[in-house]
Amino acid sequence: LGARVPKLPRLGDHHGKKPHTTAIRPATRKLDQLGWHLTFPLLSVTLLVSFGSSMLYGYNLAVVNSPAEHIKAFYNATWSQRYGHGLAPGPLTLLYALTVSIFALGGLVGSLLVGVLVEQYGRTGVLSRSALLVLLAGGFMGFSRELESPEMVIIGRSITGLHSGICLSVVPLYLGEIAPKNLRGFLGLMPSIFICLGIFSAQILGLPELLGKDRFWPLFLSVVVVPASLQLLLLHCFPESPRYLLIERNDVCGATKALHRFLGTPDVQDVIEEMKEEQRSLFSMEMVSVWQLLRDRSMRWQTLSVMVVNAGMQLSGIDAIWFYTNTIFENAGIPVSQIPYTTMGTGAIEVIAGLIGCFTIERVGRRPLIITGFCAMGVCLAGITISLLLQAALPWMRYVSVACVVGIIAGFCMGPAGVPFLMTAELFMQSHRPAAYIVGGSLNWLCNFTIGFIFPFLQMSAGAFCYLVFCGVCLLVALYVYLVIPETKNKTFMEISHIFAMRRSVLSVPAHLIGMKKLDGYGTLESSSLEGSGSSLL
Repeated sequence: LGARVPKLPRLGDHHGKKPHTTAIRPATRKLDQLGWHLTFPLLSVTLLVSFGSSMLYGYNLAVVNSPAEHIKAFYNATWSQRYGHGLAPGPLTLLYALTVSIFALGGLVGSLLVGVLVEQYGRTGVLSRSALLVLLAGGFMGFSRELESPEMVIIGRSITGLHSGICLSVVPLYLGEIAPKNLRGFLGLMPSIFICLGIFSAQILGLPELLGKDRFWPLFLSVVVVPASLQLLLLHCFPESPRYLLIERNDVCGATKALHRFLGTPDVQDVIEEMKEEQRSLFSMEMVSVWQLLRDRSMRWQTLSVMVVNAGMQLSGIDAIWFYTNTIFENAGIPVSQIPYTTMGTGAIEVIAGLIGCFTIERVGRRPLIITGFCAMGVCLAGITISLLLQAALPWMRYVSVACVVGIIAGFCMGPAGVPFLMTAELFMQSHRPAAYIVGGSLNWLCNFTIGFIFPFLQMSAGAFCYLVFCGVCLLVALYVYLVIPETKNKTFMEISHIFAMRRSVLSVPAHLIGMKKLDGYGTLESSSLEGSGSSLL
């Protein structure tokens, strides 16, 4: 992140005018008139990286649930062979908990490496190289029973976590940079659909009729090598991010060819000019580090927004709900033998909700999806608390619990599951984007690990009231998005940057010149000097 953006001639800087203040408006107006269509290369590369990278995150989240008893039995048998006695229940549970949680620690490490990797190897270069990690992890886990080594399972899980930590940031970064602004939301939410598909796939393959038997669990864990191999074989057929090529590598010819391929038209001059405008605005600016981003007062609202939505995504309690789903279904009277199939139904709901979000985001915008999602989760979390408290007196409350679980999962997958990653790409310019993904990604994984670690203790101490903590988090995040984050639908990165720049201008305007108004149904502040900004300003 310490490398400088290549210095270029001040293209378009005629008659001594400052290009970043005067030249941006004509190109922006031209881009506003363009409505790019979804081309086959754009759709193909989106499906490829979502299938070969994002889906593996969802799969690895859920893959350890159904074979838990088989893996514990393997650990116990191996320990007995080595030391002549089996493991006590406490150490056995601890060893299995390490197998599960090491995935999140690997993800945290991976997220911290994103900035250095994308600067060195580019977006597609990182995705191709990270696929090799999956092949290595699949080998460790697949041969662990043959070599009688529980350590290989744990190492394999940590490597898959490292891969997911890298790809959860790089995939939306790449898609956000190659997508036209009118398709950025649609393509940006595609990875979240494949994360849901990964969870759903793990639930299906984990059924006893398929790979849920004792002799198949190593194969079950190592199936991830198939999508990774496909990505490794095919990703080189698609070009690098045009924005990365032009802005960071000064490769105008390469960026033009990439745009021709992705947009399916030879007329890409307006897009090239928009990128050059951003490049000129970053003239002589270094790629910022995480520390520089956190200290940059001009980026404080963008940085705070990314931190809030990424932390809220995990602190919403969705992982706790997935953990508690089987118990809720059992309390609702569903036979234990049928619970895996019922859980598979929730996986189908995840996919459907993700599809709804993906196909509506360009119509309704980012803000409505994430606000509605968090509000729905908050209401349903409160509903679970009430139903758990009253189900002893009112038996029908058990079914309310099931409905609330479905509502939480649907609300999460419709918006909060994918929009935070998209927002991270949209709220920052090229020089700050890698550092922003490090901040958002590392906070996401840290909160993921924290919830997984403290939830059992929170549940023991607070009982049914523990879900009210998550309810409060969801409602507070929704309120923050409503008040602070502007709508970014169909806006260029430069336009979004200007919206936040105008917020800083508003903060310096005397209070009597600023009035509250309703704009497009959302609460905003308006200054007479900022007419037509269309942003949500505090």
